[in-house]
Amino acid sequence: MEWLSAENIVAVATAVLGVLASVGVLWYERRVPRRKRIGYRVQMDTPIGGDVSQGRANVRLGLFNETPDMADATLVLLRIENDGSQSIADNDYTGRELHGLTAEFTDRTVRGVAVTHSPGADHLMEHFTPAAGLRQSGSLIRLPRVPLNRGEHFKLLVLLTGAAVGSRVRIIGGIRDGEVSPNRALRPDDKPPLFGRAARLITVTLTVCVITLASIILVRDDTPPPMGCRRGTLTLTGSTAFRPALLDLKKKYEKECEGSLIRVDVHGSNAGIRDLADRGSEAGKSGPPAVIAFSDGPGPDGFPQLRENRVAVSLFRLVVNDRVGLKNLSITDIRRIYRGEIRNWKELGGPDLPVLLVSRDANSGTREVFQRRVLGYNEPAQSSRDCTTKDDTGARVVRCELDSTEQVLAMVGRRDGAIGYSELRRGTPLRGAHQVAIDSATPSVETIDSSTYPYREVEYAYTYGRPPTGSLAAGFLGYLTRGNGQDVIRAHGHLPCATPEGLRICGEQ
Repeated sequence: MEWLSAENIVAVATAVLGVLASVGVLWYERRVPRRKRIGYRVQMDTPIGGDVSQGRANVRLGLFNETPDMADATLVLLRIENDGSQSIADNDYTGRELHGLTAEFTDRTVRGVAVTHSPGADHLMEHFTPAAGLRQSGSLIRLPRVPLNRGEHFKLLVLLTGAAVGSRVRIIGGIRDGEVSPNRALRPDDKPPLFGRAARLITVTLTVCVITLASIILVRDDTPPPMGCRRGTLTLTGSTAFRPALLDLKKKYEKECEGSLIRVDVHGSNAGIRDLADRGSEAGKSGPPAVIAFSDGPGPDGFPQLRENRVAVSLFRLVVNDRVGLKNLSITDIRRIYRGEIRNWKELGGPDLPVLLVSRDANSGTREVFQRRVLGYNEPAQSSRDCTTKDDTGARVVRCELDSTEQVLAMVGRRDGAIGYSELRRGTPLRGAHQVAIDSATPSVETIDSSTYPYREVEYAYTYGRPPTGSLAAGFLGYLTRGNGQDVIRAHGHLPCATPEGLRICGEQ
């Protein structure tokens, strides 16, 4: 299930959280407040007496100055309101007495009370009578069972003595299926908020969700996988000349295509083809093996079950030891050298050094290309196992065979008078050896379609029959012939067959 990734789970969870936050706040706004609720708050508590113990200096004139026992007087404005979403009837008050609620002014004595109501609520005044329960006693004011519609309120302006400003003020009583509790409103000097508490909560929650989703979009890589991406395991075998390119292709493919595992195990073109054929015949009805064999040029006959795919044009080169000094050889001279007709480099204007032929073994596709494209015949038999001592005394020249291109290049660089061959490797300097031109032509990918340089061949990728469409083998072949793998192939000095010039050359074979 490709969608079940960590990124998608976080994205879905964040979106669900945002939706739940919105629904939750709406539910809270609509459902929770639908309780019966009476709220109260002190809107004013100020001294009007002349006692300095009140902590506020004031100047009094008229009645305030003449009224006795008002030295510690205070004036409180108490607002009582229905701030729920349901109306409150007289029978909603839970007290057993005549009155409904009690206002308590701790440590102060009530001297006078004036009741006011909200605009349009004149009917409330008929409830504020002694018969309905309105009374004052000491620090208490008993309030009638006043029915309040949603949003209605009344206020008590209370004259008090006996304690300083700020003494506790509270409402005592209960509401059936509701509550009586203090609330808060803006004071005259307060700046009103732009949003309410619920609006702020939902805004913050949704903002966090949006930022999280945006971060996922920015961080995640939405680039579609390259053409040919598949999961599974695959073995690449065959050509040692193509090995450097295969190693880089393996790294790039595994990096770009999650879930792929590629093993590079090359031992020569012919050995790789035989290994592929053997694995395929052993697999039988279980399906073709997850193996691709690469060959420098077409594979040997006798394997009709193998399917070929032309991948690239590979260029090869002749290399000689630096002591030789020659920079160019004609095909005629190269053929004379390998026939043993030229045994010393001085015969070609070089130094007085015996010719040493360093070649690849019989499994090498590079050797077969050299024989087919340059020599026109098979190389002579091996005459030395250590590339130094002539084991065959009848041989005209010393010739040895090595298992890999790396060994050939290293031996040519160490042995004076040595000559060998390898694929063209970009970015890999020769040590103790240098490349020689063939008939004044040098290998170049840029001029391959117009050059007469002979030492080149098509690189083939062989599979055992047609690989299944969803297999890693099929995906990797597509990656080489139509996808991003062509950049790696070109970087290693090979020309992809998919390019216009590559198609012309690959089609000639």
